Amino acid sequence: QVQLVESGGGLVQAGGSLRLSCAASGSSISINPMGWYRQAPGKQRELVVAITTVGNTNYADSVKGRFTISRDNAKNTAYLQMNSLKPEDTAVYYCASFAGGAYWGQGTQVTVSS
Repeated sequence: QVQLVESGGGLVQAGGSLRLSCAASGSSISINPMGWYRQAPGKQRELVVAITTVGNTNYADSVKGRFTISRDNAKNTAYLQMNSLKPEDTAVYYCASFAGGAYWGQGTQVTVSS
């Protein structure tokens, strides 16, 4: 069974940066599609970026040019580098792995102050 643990969230001022981590166990992140999602208060969970097994990415329009997904296969960890953060990026961020089913982490809070 896949287990995912996110970390790296926090409080940052608008224009700042954060890097989120998603440490995986139970399966290699390199052989399964995965993604980062977020859910703001009162809103539905939305896709931030998805990555395929061969590294193709699909970013939400709202984060293109600001966020970057990457993977360190040796550490079995995925990252989300978030730059030029905006207050509207405030949300709980989740990583997900699609390894025969959907597996989710517990989420990490990102709060961007104006």
